[in-house]
Amino acid sequence: MENYQILIVEDEDVTRFNLRNLFEAEGYEVFEAIDGESMATMLGQQEINLVIMDINLPGKNGLLLGRELASNKNLGLIFLTGRDSDIDKILGLEIGADDYLTKPFNPRELTIRARNILSRIGQNQTESETEQAIVSFNQWSLNGNSREMISPSGEIIPIPRGEYRALRLLIKNEGNIVTRQALIKEMTGRDLRSNDRTVDVTIRRLRKHFESNADTPELINTIHGEGYRFIGKAE
Repeated sequence: MENYQILIVEDEDVTRFNLRNLFEAEGYEVFEAIDGESMATMLGQQEINLVIMDINLPGKNGLLLGRELASNKNLGLIFLTGRDSDIDKILGLEIGADDYLTKPFNPRELTIRARNILSRIGQNQTESETEQAIVSFNQWSLNGNSREMISPSGEIIPIPRGEYRALRLLIKNEGNIVTRQALIKEMTGRDLRSNDRTVDVTIRRLRKHFESNADTPELINTIHGEGYRFIGKAE
């Protein structure tokens, strides 16, 4: 196993202790923080690969802190929360979280999700060395190095990891149907679950970026019961 480093951001001592033991038993190097300030300190001192963070933190909550982490394309993020709230989940995914679990959760499920995210991050780092950095389509550009879209008018739009990965996969399969299962696998490394809205939220966010430009035609079609299709033209 590659020596990945995980940061647990949790203000409950017992939960933080249990999570540390869980991931150390899996062979990871684990660090701890109790709030945003200690998280920032730890991120500045260590090469963290994955942050597992409770949403309900003292001071800045996890959603605000997660937004600050979203610009780092090589840092995974899993949110934990005691509230089974669709609003929290959607907001978390929209700001760029890779996954979301509600307490109490199955420890085995959490370690599997973490492993999938870390594996994908490692793969993405390798691919970035050979992958075309900038893809152009319909007068737009997608920059893989900075994870930004550039509109026809020159506006620079930072996008979360999930949106970047979904759009990249759709463009690669231009004109072909990409299933929701394939999209969720690309975005999070896991399989699609029943009543999972992650893909739909992500596609809706991407469409809003394009719809903000009056000269941009519809670029992503919904194929009901199957998935989505990119109908733009890569240049």
